[in-house]
Amino acid sequence: MKVEILEFVDGARNAKGVAVIIDVFRAFSVACYAFDAGAVRIIATSEISEAFQLKKKYKNTVLVGERDEKKIEGFDFGNSPTEIIKEDLSGKTVIHTTTAGTQGLINAVNADIILAGSFVNAGAIVKYIKSIDPDQVSLVGMGYRATISAEEDLMCAEMIATELKNDKFISEIRIANLKNTSGKRFFNPVNIDFSPPTDFFLCTMINKFDFVLKATRRFDGNVDLMKINV
Repeated sequence: MKVEILEFVDGARNAKGVAVIIDVFRAFSVACYAFDAGAVRIIATSEISEAFQLKKKYKNTVLVGERDEKKIEGFDFGNSPTEIIKEDLSGKTVIHTTTAGTQGLINAVNADIILAGSFVNAGAIVKYIKSIDPDQVSLVGMGYRATISAEEDLMCAEMIATELKNDKFISEIRIANLKNTSGKRFFNPVNIDFSPPTDFFLCTMINKFDFVLKATRRFDGNVDLMKINV
């Protein structure tokens, strides 16, 4: 099994085999919490205008997402797990658009299988990949705003790569230290309304969920995310 680590939208486009599109802070952590809150599926889209069109088309939907980290005007929720865990999303379809994570899903056009990844379901991803034993795995860190390397995404990629080799990834101290580096924005009082400290802790709960999020390209160019228990 060949495992490579890539970054950003170009990395997603170049991903082959099983592509794991990683966005720890916060898109794919949010996606996991949304399914845990009862959502039946997530439609990922790259454009705000498309998200509003999808809401008109489908019943029982909620809009979740951000631009510049903040909730988009007219959306039901921001890209915040703290908001999501307070809600009952039973039976709902989540329409999700973000600056980085959902862009990666949309652009992973050369992969055979696409998964959405974060710390909260990293162990499930490893288990799933081992079960299908692909020739190639591409781990794509989407980074901060899809343009700047994000320590947490690359660390998550490293964790998955290490454990695919049956080695142990020592994570606790390194992940806790993210609050002093790439995660310090969650502890800035200026950001508390849209990026509260609880988001940091919810996004760094290793292996909280035992499911993967598998992406399927839709007829309209968007992506369906479905929960698969492992």
